[in-house]
Amino acid sequence: MTTQLTPTPVTSPLVSPGSGFAAAAGRWAGALAGAIAIFSVLLLAKGADPLATLGDMVVSMTTGASLEQIVIKAAPFVLAAMAVVLPARAGLANVGGEGQVIIGAVAGAGVGLVVSGPAALPLMLVAGALGGALWAGLAVALRVTVGVNEAVTTLLLNYVALDVMLYLIYEPWKDANGSGQPATPPLAIEQRLPLLGGTAVHAGIILALLAAAAVWLTLRHTAFGFRLAVTGGNPEAARRAGLPVARLLLTAMLLGGALAGLAGVIHLAGIEFKLRPGLTTNIGYIAFLAAWLARHNPLPAVAAAFMLAAITVGGDSLQLDSGLPAATVNVLMALILLAVLGWTAKRSPS
Repeated sequence: MTTQLTPTPVTSPLVSPGSGFAAAAGRWAGALAGAIAIFSVLLLAKGADPLATLGDMVVSMTTGASLEQIVIKAAPFVLAAMAVVLPARAGLANVGGEGQVIIGAVAGAGVGLVVSGPAALPLMLVAGALGGALWAGLAVALRVTVGVNEAVTTLLLNYVALDVMLYLIYEPWKDANGSGQPATPPLAIEQRLPLLGGTAVHAGIILALLAAAAVWLTLRHTAFGFRLAVTGGNPEAARRAGLPVARLLLTAMLLGGALAGLAGVIHLAGIEFKLRPGLTTNIGYIAFLAAWLARHNPLPAVAAAFMLAAITVGGDSLQLDSGLPAATVNVLMALILLAVLGWTAKRSPS
């Protein structure tokens, strides 16, 4: 007997069933207003003027150079957010985007050390994607073979990935002609992503948006996306219906890791140009927030990635203009996440 399965639809927080766009937008506006109100109270407690501080943030986000920086920062955020969104459709929690980004950058830099010429950049991108996929594959292999929760293994692998990078830049890959700081030799010009239209924005943003569109199309319009949704909704029912659950889980996580690894390469080849401590500036963790803000929907996750990129850029004014700690911007991000997830959640009928 054939079991007919219909996956539970994953709805966007922007438009939920049974309510119009205006109502959903109102909930989002209320959530953001609440987060900003709480943040303002914290600013007052630190002796800062909330209106002046938030005004400085807005001004710092809207200059020409800042807008370019927002797009630059959003590129790896978008890719790393897709690395969370895709496995989440299969019911997997990929908390290891940070480590996969780092390993992707390491793999790309390794290729850059041995390959030159026009082939270098494409090979770096491929190596980064493969490196991220391999790192994610370690976690999902443990999930499907011995049942270890992937949220734990992916998180712990973040720290291992950082240690791998630090070992390489302190020892075998350290730039012998550098200033003595731990870093690899800088990438050659042909190994860097091209800039767009005379701006500081590199071509990585195009790759990121194309990848997001591909994830959306895959999840919404393909049999593979349907099978992932069935698996994520009820793995046991999926098994009884004959779906290859282990293979679907493995594929989803490998693809997610590849996207995060690609994020590491475009960050390396687009803005950093060498491996160094603090390379990723929490790309994976911020992207994880973006994916959760969008409740693991690809297109809203792109919007969330740009919003968090804007907050990151605007947060520089918290230090420069208001003298607040650098971690203050992380507090704002956390408040927005909690407010949006808490206040826009679907309520059970009373």
